Amino acid sequence: MSKKPNITQSKLPLSGRIVMFFIRHVQQGTSSMGELWRNPVSSIMTMAVLGVSLSLPAALQVLVKNAENITQSWNSAAEISLFINKGRSEQSIQSLLSRIKVFREVESVTYISREQALEEFQRLSGFGEALAYLDENPLPAVVTVTPSVKYSSPAGARELLVKLEREPEVSFGRLDIEWLERLQALLKLLEKTVLAIAALLILAVVLVIGNTIRLAIMNRRAEIEVMKLVGATEAFIQRPFLYTGIWYGVIGGILAWLIINLLVWYIDSALAELLGLYGSELTIESLTFLELIKLVLLASFLGWLGSYLSVRQHLRSIEPS
Repeated sequence: MSKKPNITQSKLPLSGRIVMFFIRHVQQGTSSMGELWRNPVSSIMTMAVLGVSLSLPAALQVLVKNAENITQSWNSAAEISLFINKGRSEQSIQSLLSRIKVFREVESVTYISREQALEEFQRLSGFGEALAYLDENPLPAVVTVTPSVKYSSPAGARELLVKLEREPEVSFGRLDIEWLERLQALLKLLEKTVLAIAALLILAVVLVIGNTIRLAIMNRRAEIEVMKLVGATEAFIQRPFLYTGIWYGVIGGILAWLIINLLVWYIDSALAELLGLYGSELTIESLTFLELIKLVLLASFLGWLGSYLSVRQHLRSIEPS
């Protein structure tokens, strides 16, 4: 911590200086970990706050990911119903079916004649006897078109609907996809909400770590003054505090991952029991290993950032008297 060791180290070869650089970082990193456990109550409380703060946006991210996985199978469920003009002959309708089947936007075509539509309506509606008194069949023939994968999105299906409605045999078409558009709008809103909440909680994490490091600096004020008196550099003094912030972030990120796993396990077991009553199965995906690494890296960066801002502000104000 004096200037003399620095002069001695400057005479070392480049390889020796590199080795000493890493040795000093390892020593100060491990010693900063030891500092956390010298004040276990405050350290654990800080880590718990960080873990809960980071788990909230992570939980919302898990919610968004699972919702997107579920709706991916629904995106291909868009069907277009084409109602045929009355008076069109079967030959004209078959010609229409032949033309539609060759469209590259179409996956499959199903034809429901007027007689089939009436029989199905009588069977499902419960008005079979009343419909027998009608003079003629009021229901039109219907052609159900399933778009291809490329055109199964709301925008693509609407584009196909406009194209199909130009056919002379078609009276009008209907696309039952409004619910999917609303769902996608809700997902986009949820994603923006996640980003907004994440930004606020990230700011909270930085402030919590910054305040914790500020208290650590104040508690070691006398030691810092002595270190400055004997010639210790700014980097040497601030490095343990930076590592402390990083350790806070790493452990807080791991705690957030544990909280998310416990939450997913609890919800998944309850959901499996509920869906079992309906003969359905659905598994909630938790954070992947790659997402865990990203969470820990983000948390460690936030810990470093909070401690860096605090160290830069408060270390300069401490000068030996």
